Amino acid sequence: MDSDGATRGNADDSCMVKLRGDVMTIGIRAVGQKRYSSSLFTAVFLALMTGPIGGPLAIAETEVLLPAETPTKAAAPLSFALLAEIGSRDVDESVAAFYEARGYAPIWLDTDGLQERGHLTLAAFAAANDHALNPDNYGPLLFAERLDAAQSDEDWAALELDLTAQFIRYATHLSSGRVQPNEINKALNIFPHVPEPVDLLTQANESVDFSAYLEALSPNTPNYARLKRRLAQYRDKAALGGFTVIPDGEVLKPGMEDDRTALLRQRLAEEDYMLATDHSGTVYDGALVEAVKEFQEYHGLSVDGVIGKNTLAEINVPIRQKLIQMELNMERRRWMPDFLGDTYVFVNLADQNLKLVKNGKTWHTTRVVVGKPYHATPVFSDEMTYVEINPYWNVPYSIATKEYLPKLRQNPNALSAQNIRVFSGEQEVAPTQVAWNSYSGSNFPFKLRQDPGGRNALGRIKFMFPNQFNIYIHDTPSKTLFDRAQRDFSHGCIRVSDPFALGDVLLSDQGYDRSRLEAIRDAGARKVLKLEEPVQVHLTYLTAWMNKDGSTHFRRDIYDRDEVLLKALARAMTENL
Repeated sequence: MDSDGATRGNADDSCMVKLRGDVMTIGIRAVGQKRYSSSLFTAVFLALMTGPIGGPLAIAETEVLLPAETPTKAAAPLSFALLAEIGSRDVDESVAAFYEARGYAPIWLDTDGLQERGHLTLAAFAAANDHALNPDNYGPLLFAERLDAAQSDEDWAALELDLTAQFIRYATHLSSGRVQPNEINKALNIFPHVPEPVDLLTQANESVDFSAYLEALSPNTPNYARLKRRLAQYRDKAALGGFTVIPDGEVLKPGMEDDRTALLRQRLAEEDYMLATDHSGTVYDGALVEAVKEFQEYHGLSVDGVIGKNTLAEINVPIRQKLIQMELNMERRRWMPDFLGDTYVFVNLADQNLKLVKNGKTWHTTRVVVGKPYHATPVFSDEMTYVEINPYWNVPYSIATKEYLPKLRQNPNALSAQNIRVFSGEQEVAPTQVAWNSYSGSNFPFKLRQDPGGRNALGRIKFMFPNQFNIYIHDTPSKTLFDRAQRDFSHGCIRVSDPFALGDVLLSDQGYDRSRLEAIRDAGARKVLKLEEPVQVHLTYLTAWMNKDGSTHFRRDIYDRDEVLLKALARAMTENL
């Protein structure tokens, strides 16, 4: 027995004996041989027969570790070359262990060269553009050239290991995204699950239908599949010349005559809003007006059929820009989990709409108001746990100091009409007794709180999913904002139109339908209703998507997040990250 407590056999195998009190643990490892050597058997026998000095022997555990046979150059030249290649590189430990466990047998190659799994993988690399990934980053053409030129086992081993590395990269990009969202934009508080390399290799090796396995690496959602399909269709349109440009002119209203109607027919037909034969003449009417209204709806514009500055600008967006938008949003879909919850609230900040989904069916949709660009609502997911009727509004510190303090300096009673009270700790303070000019944003010690009621900034109900950003969904007294096409007016929270309809869908199963919720509201007292089952809330940012009905939607990039993502993806592709 060596001084370190190990009884050794020959150089290729070993027996480890560990002593703790009266307990002996023996670990046997045989490497590179089909049978134990006699010296190893002798060591084990002696270990079993000889207990610790001064006490009886208790054998607590005997662990026999038998990895696959280490290849020899004569018996398995390719595996031997692969072992040497792994030893000469800085290979991920789990990848090295994966190959060790299989005796360094390759998974992409065999004695005849590239096997079917390898061919399918290279074909997937070549078709990466279908998923808005860059095929050049995975080198399918370079692999083809190397396969033709390979002469030695060392060449084949290098190919095997390089193909493994590129497969892991491709599979990771396809399943969880090319870039990590929070690293490129701190407002994106989502952290996609990145698959472990050894899991990818194990599943690839064990898959019965490898083509199906490759396809399953991408998001397994109808939303992703639809956008992928529409991207291919728009690329075909781009190859045919793209979209016709409509010249500037006076605002075009239904019933007016304009020589641009022929070009407008052609442009809308190019994007499948109508057939060019559905309208004739120079009067802007009929099917042409209806097609423009549909275009406006699908682009988040006011749906009035009037072609003013904003509508004309959207009509003249080049098809290349729409292709980029779809590619960016495929990346965003890769960041999202396939399963969003049995019941969930989904808010698209770029669309400024909310939907509530139960068991795959949309039960409620409504308009929302989101944060201003300089109070941009963050992207994140959390769980809604309770609903509060007739809530207080605890004025955020930034609003209290930046917006309300200047008013209080001019008039200590400025906030009284809004039912906003002043507190120092838990003690209410008369605003007329405070020397407001003595305070600023750096030393403001007070809390401002607005009482429940019709003028409360949160309205009469709020939906809480406690989070680090202090973001929630709530009612508002400013109802007219929901009539606007663009609705980014809040300080970050989500204001919802007709919130008691949302409450009905969320709470009716608990006995709180709309009428009961409104009765609680009218009673005036604050009441908290806990959800029996938490509901997932997903605040997302999508500027392009395709609906089940085939409609393709595009939205303005109100927070300039498309541009940030585009630059990050361009950097990742050029630097081959």
